[in-house]
Amino acid sequence: MNAPMTAVQAIRRLQALAGVLAVLALVLLMMWWRPWSSNDDNALSRANDGTGVTAEPGLDLYPAASRVPAPKLEGTTLDDKPLALSQLAGDIVVINVWGSWCAPCRAETPDLVRVATEQARRGVSFVGINTRDNPDAAKAFVRANKVAYPSVVDHNGEVLLALRDTIPTTAVPTSVVIDRQGRVAARIIGPVTYTTLQGLLDDEIAASKATR
Repeated sequence: MNAPMTAVQAIRRLQALAGVLAVLALVLLMMWWRPWSSNDDNALSRANDGTGVTAEPGLDLYPAASRVPAPKLEGTTLDDKPLALSQLAGDIVVINVWGSWCAPCRAETPDLVRVATEQARRGVSFVGINTRDNPDAAKAFVRANKVAYPSVVDHNGEVLLALRDTIPTTAVPTSVVIDRQGRVAARIIGPVTYTTLQGLLDDEIAASKATR
């Protein structure tokens, strides 16, 4: 007949069992987390709606020799006025995709407004694309942030769909810099900062002067 366990032995056996269970739980967690994490890390780079344009966050610069014409952009602004990118021919243009519902958009807006104000006298124009937003919320956002440049309304995503070869329809915010020749010079997927945008525009202005 086995002797009954002492209290110390019982505690040690429970501790050993707890250790085994902890290891097993860790193994199961790793088995579940790894494939999910890998898919999540690559989700943005795969999100291209079948267009081949990825939504990987970051800055893309396009050398002058390999730049392609900017897509046709036209629509109605939040002020109910017609706007076409062709009206800004000869300017350097910054197109910014935003929504009042988008936290990164809210964070970057003060920098966009500041750069737009400082660069206006240098032949730089800004155009927003307000996508999938409530009109009243969008207008309130513009007023609250003193956004002076116009925004094309894109309630259902059709405007972005027309620009899908340049701007991923799933990436908000996105900013695109168009050079004076109407070509795509740079693209920032994700929130832009004052320093980054100001640097891009300074470089583009200097390059446009050098080619005159």
